[in-house]
Amino acid sequence: MAGTATTEFRWKSPQQPPPPQQLISDSDSDSGSDSDNHQHRHNDLSNSIFKAYLDCHSSSSPSSIDLAKIQSFLASSSSGAVSCLICLERIKRTDPTWSCTSLCFAVFHLFCIQSWARQCLDLQAARAVTRPSSNPTEPEAVWNCPKCRSSYQKSKIPRRYLCYCGKEEDPPADNPWILPHSCGEVCERPLSNNCGHYCLLLCHPGPCASCPKLVKAKCFCGGVEDVRRCGHKQFSCGDVCERVLDCDIHNCREICHDGECPPCRERAVYKCCCGKVKEEKDCCERVFRCEASCENMLNCGKHVCERGCHSGECGLCPYQGKRSCPCGKRFYQGLSCDVVAPLCGGTCDKVLGCGYHRCPERCHRGPCLETCRIVVTKSCRCGGTKKQVPCHQELACERKCQRVRDCARHACRRRCCDGECPPCSEICGKKLRCRNHKCQSPCHQGPCAPCPIMVTISCACGETHFEVPCGTETNQKPPRCRKLCHVTPLCRHGQNQKPHKCHYGACPPCRLLCDEEYPCGHKCKLRCHGPRPPPNREFILKPTKKMLNIQAESTPGSPCPRCPELVWRPCVGHHLAAERKMVCSDRTQFACDNLCGNPLPCGNHYCSFICHALDIRSSSLDKRSESCEKCDLRCQKERTPRCQHPCPRRCHPGDCPPCKTLVKRSCHCGAMVHAFECIYYNTMSEKDQMKVRSCRGPCHRKLPNCTHLCPEICHPGQCPLPEKCGKKVVVRCKCLTLKKEWVCQDVQAAHMATGSDPKEVSKNQFGVGLLPCDSNCKSKLQMAESVLKQRNVKETEEKEEPSGKNASKRRKRRERGQDIQETTRLQKLAVITKRIVMVVMLMTMLAAVSYYGYKGLLWLSDWMNEVEEQRQKSRRYPRI
Repeated sequence: MAGTATTEFRWKSPQQPPPPQQLISDSDSDSGSDSDNHQHRHNDLSNSIFKAYLDCHSSSSPSSIDLAKIQSFLASSSSGAVSCLICLERIKRTDPTWSCTSLCFAVFHLFCIQSWARQCLDLQAARAVTRPSSNPTEPEAVWNCPKCRSSYQKSKIPRRYLCYCGKEEDPPADNPWILPHSCGEVCERPLSNNCGHYCLLLCHPGPCASCPKLVKAKCFCGGVEDVRRCGHKQFSCGDVCERVLDCDIHNCREICHDGECPPCRERAVYKCCCGKVKEEKDCCERVFRCEASCENMLNCGKHVCERGCHSGECGLCPYQGKRSCPCGKRFYQGLSCDVVAPLCGGTCDKVLGCGYHRCPERCHRGPCLETCRIVVTKSCRCGGTKKQVPCHQELACERKCQRVRDCARHACRRRCCDGECPPCSEICGKKLRCRNHKCQSPCHQGPCAPCPIMVTISCACGETHFEVPCGTETNQKPPRCRKLCHVTPLCRHGQNQKPHKCHYGACPPCRLLCDEEYPCGHKCKLRCHGPRPPPNREFILKPTKKMLNIQAESTPGSPCPRCPELVWRPCVGHHLAAERKMVCSDRTQFACDNLCGNPLPCGNHYCSFICHALDIRSSSLDKRSESCEKCDLRCQKERTPRCQHPCPRRCHPGDCPPCKTLVKRSCHCGAMVHAFECIYYNTMSEKDQMKVRSCRGPCHRKLPNCTHLCPEICHPGQCPLPEKCGKKVVVRCKCLTLKKEWVCQDVQAAHMATGSDPKEVSKNQFGVGLLPCDSNCKSKLQMAESVLKQRNVKETEEKEEPSGKNASKRRKRRERGQDIQETTRLQKLAVITKRIVMVVMLMTMLAAVSYYGYKGLLWLSDWMNEVEEQRQKSRRYPRI
């Protein structure tokens, strides 16, 4: 068949080689035969051949549609998937066949199509007997194609088994290199469009391809001549048409096109036929009539033209010459055109609208009666009722027709049927032979037409497919696809697996080694047991609802077994020379008889327990563990820098924390006490310590020779120059009457001059007696004594008269209380009125705020609603 397909298209352009994936050998397939391999080689070749031709034309062009039909017929014929639409059985290579030559080119069993044609003709004959026709020249009975419903004459009933092209009777069926039911010769059927050429393909099913002959052809407008295929000789040059339009004035401005040019659409101002109205119209509508009447004077000079807008002359007056009365029985000669013809006085006798009776009125002007009112005896359409009715009225009885329609299933049920029952208007609704669909034709007699639907059967990936009639899909097998399987492997060898062909069901298992690395570092040496992708569903054209609900899931795969390698494993205490040989996956731990000996977390002592598990190890070298014993000793390390305070922590690793104990040190002058952290104070030098201890204020120590404080800033050691005190001291005489200010160092010198030591002089007597007394001192003493005496006399008098003074004071206080009470009542009234006014004002403000706040909220709500409506409008009608 591959050679055949190549011969069929040998007149086409050179073909490209098939893709590399189509050259995969079938040696790795599970089952197959030489015929299957030959069949798939033909499919690949036909795909590669037809692809080039289909790419040359658009998918909607007639030539591409015909080529697609030919490819489909070749694929289904070569695969043995052709089925008869009548009996729904597969057509074998040895079965006599007949194919429709009108539209569908469907293939049927010869016996089936003969039986179908006879049934159609017998049904038409039965209808003709039950419904006699009054027409003697009845057309000849025809039968229709079961698929496309094309009509064939009775003489066209097939009686012989012919090949597709019709040249050879009983074509050979034992030649495997020839398409089934084909003669293998050149088709030579006349091509479409009556071009005079013949089909050059080998005898084939389906329509013939477009004519491949090269001819000289002109474009649609005739401006360009080119050499083209005869089947595609009609083409457009792409230039402006420029053909003269029907108006014989303008040229066509369309691109070169097929068929007649469109009407001229040039706009201009044109006159109507009578020339009274001017309008702007298209050139194709330049001849038009206005709505006004002509009204030109006729030749008689008495009447005007009653015709509408027209061109040319108006003609003669219709009222001149021989005239008659309105009924036409009496004629008058020589009447003037402006004189009305008189009535004759006889009966009108014009035929009424019914066509049977005449007008009984006298000769009259104007139309006769529209409806004939003469009473006649009429019978209904079915002939069951007779009644006298006006002639214009139709008579119909209420009797329903009980005759069976041509479908032989339903009654007519039409009221007053005249015997010509209409065809049945109901849908047949019978199950077709495909058992999948119902007959959608009007209710009919005899067998229903075959199901016209074609079912596509494809492989799992959908790349390879063919069509079969509906109802035959249950007997079909899926096409063997040569494409690679598109299911992605889920195991770790997805990129290294050997590719396989498209298939139904599960993919073959991976045959590579697992090679998965264990956490211990070893690798699994078994075959791959990783996850598998979900299997494709099995080939079932119509899965049941239960199958549709089942969701295919991937196989999770089994985990790798435990590592079987033998390794040396130490004891739980990791002691030297205590290892044992064990299976890598065996996590059993053992303890030796040695002491632990691991350093404790303190870093100063060692564990004295027997070998035990080390739960936590900070590093590979440090084997300290929380499972070892805990050190409860106190820290005995010396602190750096050294201090008298011991470390408060338990025994610990590393250095001790810095000493935070507070150390109290007074300043040099003793005015305040400083508190320092031990680590801070001890890390300082002696000079810095003396500097830090200073309070940075004046020295609060007294000088040794006087009562004054040291004038220097707080400092260590003795105060400098105590005999040089520069403070001022008040110096008095012995009676304390005279006083002067001296410098402290002069006062000290004066005391030393008198023979007294300044250190021994009290503070009250410091500077007293250094000034000599004078005459003023004695007079002041006498005055002081007299004043003291007067004070003593006044005190005794006040003690004798306490009641009078006290009474006057109490009366004054009572009078003051009454005045105060009167003033406080007025103040209370004023305060009350003020409070009332404040409350009223506050209530008024609250009412105003609530009112205007409520109004503001309503306004805000309306504004937000308007904004929301505008947003919705903008969403519904977006700006372009």
